[in-house]
Amino acid sequence: MDARQLEIFVKVAELGSFSKAAEALFLTQPTVSEHIRGLEEELGLRLLDRLGRGAAPTKAGQLLLGYARRILELHREARQALDQFQGRMSGELVVAASTIPGEYVLPAFIGRFKEKYPDIAISLLIGDTQRVVEWVLEGRAELAVAGAQIDHRAIEYRELMPDELVLVVSAAHPWHGKKTATLEEVRAEPLIVRERGSGSRHALERALAEVGLDLSDFRVVGEMGSTQAIKQGVKAGVGISLISKRAVAEECQHGTLHCVKVKDLRFSRAFYLVTSTTRTRSPLAEAFRAFLISESA
Repeated sequence: MDARQLEIFVKVAELGSFSKAAEALFLTQPTVSEHIRGLEEELGLRLLDRLGRGAAPTKAGQLLLGYARRILELHREARQALDQFQGRMSGELVVAASTIPGEYVLPAFIGRFKEKYPDIAISLLIGDTQRVVEWVLEGRAELAVAGAQIDHRAIEYRELMPDELVLVVSAAHPWHGKKTATLEEVRAEPLIVRERGSGSRHALERALAEVGLDLSDFRVVGEMGSTQAIKQGVKAGVGISLISKRAVAEECQHGTLHCVKVKDLRFSRAFYLVTSTTRTRSPLAEAFRAFLISESA
């Protein structure tokens, strides 16, 4: 087994497709197939079931997948450690983030980090908080930033920066220009919320629980899987929403959306740095972790 074979095998297993893996690795599909065939012949085991246009790991493939990820992590760490020994910082880092920090916070941090270390490459995976934690546990991402904490014995959280949820309405809504609204007024309005598993929804549910309410007490007209979708829904008049202040700062400044404060409801929350307590981080991941902490202070 060589590192390139394992890299290709992991990519096919993760993407569930030979063609998608080939595209992601800038290879031809026959080249990907040949590497997988060579690995299977060397081990004397079928590692992937070919399912029409897709592929899925066999039992043997699932067993190898965990080891392959660890081998590739060590390979990457070794290269980065040697570069660091020579006074350089290079290599590739995979970072994950939930929607709000991934779309509105981390890109600026990554840009400044790249200015400091121009020879590195950072890949940013974005998903809901549940998925982000899973990626860190699986080793797909060495660290992450999320908008909520999900208890797990192998995950460590460190608060990075504060955030808060605000009520937003469209430019055509009767509340446009209104500074405050009561909770009873909000309950009478159609409400758009994030999907289950998102940090924003978790923060909203926690805030409502503190005043003895839950989402079943509201006129929820839709659940959406991204902040962008919610903003478009609010602009289109589908409903109002409670959303991260960071995500709507530009729209509220230009008047395409309007922020309203809700009386008697506390919406503060934080973004957290998410790391594994059982996996060794690469020198590059350690450097980025320290950078995030220092820049957020």
